[in-house]
Amino acid sequence: MHVFFLKGMSKPNVLVLGGVGFIGRNFVKWLVDKGLCGKIRVIDKVLPATAFLGKEHQDAFNHPSVEYKQGNLTSVPSIQKCLTLEDGGKFTYVFNLAAETKYGQTEEVYNEKVFDLTVKCATEAAKAGVERFIEVSTAQVYSPGSKASKESDKLAPWTNIAKYKLKAEEQLKTIPNLKYVVLRPVIVYGPGDNSGLAPRIICGAVYKHLNEKMKFLWGEDLRLNTVYVGDVCKALWHVATSPKVAPGAVYNLADKNDTNQEKINKHLEQIYGIKTGFLGSMASSLVTTLSMKAITEEVNDKHLKPWSDLCKKAQITNTPLTPYLDPELLYNNALSCDGSAIEATGFAYDHPQLTTQDFRDMIDYYQKQKLFPPA
Repeated sequence: MHVFFLKGMSKPNVLVLGGVGFIGRNFVKWLVDKGLCGKIRVIDKVLPATAFLGKEHQDAFNHPSVEYKQGNLTSVPSIQKCLTLEDGGKFTYVFNLAAETKYGQTEEVYNEKVFDLTVKCATEAAKAGVERFIEVSTAQVYSPGSKASKESDKLAPWTNIAKYKLKAEEQLKTIPNLKYVVLRPVIVYGPGDNSGLAPRIICGAVYKHLNEKMKFLWGEDLRLNTVYVGDVCKALWHVATSPKVAPGAVYNLADKNDTNQEKINKHLEQIYGIKTGFLGSMASSLVTTLSMKAITEEVNDKHLKPWSDLCKKAQITNTPLTPYLDPELLYNNALSCDGSAIEATGFAYDHPQLTTQDFRDMIDYYQKQKLFPPA
């Protein structure tokens, strides 16, 4: 991807909503490293000082081109203020990474902090005349199955977050003068991840501590497709700036690894020297049919106490990391996507395979901040 600025042409101003989160912090760093923007304004309800930013992300937020503002993105006056530049200029691109990302919340929470938030931000962005509004949705909107979903395939959201993300996607089509693009990533991983692959990495540390074989529900071939956060950052900029990407376009983001449970476990075996396995479909179906809530509580009880003990032993008193697994993510729902359509627009994945080193890098990101016990 190449972006050229003509002589005398100023670099675009960008607004990153939810820019302190996992994808957001990496995107801000990516923009700073590339030197692509005049001003980068980051809006989030979370303060950078309390967000467990690694040094590389702290440095990006301290760059002269970056401005952080705390904002309430469910309030129209607050959104309008976020979109207003003191010099009378305007934002060229708005990237929406803001949403409730915790599973297990009420539908009222998702309606307000996923659907309403997105629609209000997009509506005000259109009124402000932004050239492109980039909405980051989720690949969980597709009907779960082993066949890799393409952008035109059946939509059947299987988490509440996905349900309200899809509802927001549909509403974007109705907003006057909105030039938008939707990205649907699978599981995003990389430095700062605390909810994608991180719980499985933490579980690996727990089973190493317990000296037990680690077993997950279902089988080794359950697909949990992945995409590296750096490629998500690259895709965000690509769909905002490429003339080959039409307004209203929707693109999946998924690497070439076709990640499944077995591939993830092999990396964890290498890191921790543990044995792993699976309950299999028959046993998993039996226990989850009896009570998914009960099995989830049992699994989490088994993991949370040893993790707490590990942190206590390492004198870690506060960490965003947890092995907790929400019931929504424990059903036999494959996350399988074809991420090739975006490549027809000139985009290329720089990190097409998930490696053991990627897991080590995620652990290292938190160990440097003393948020993950030493291996």
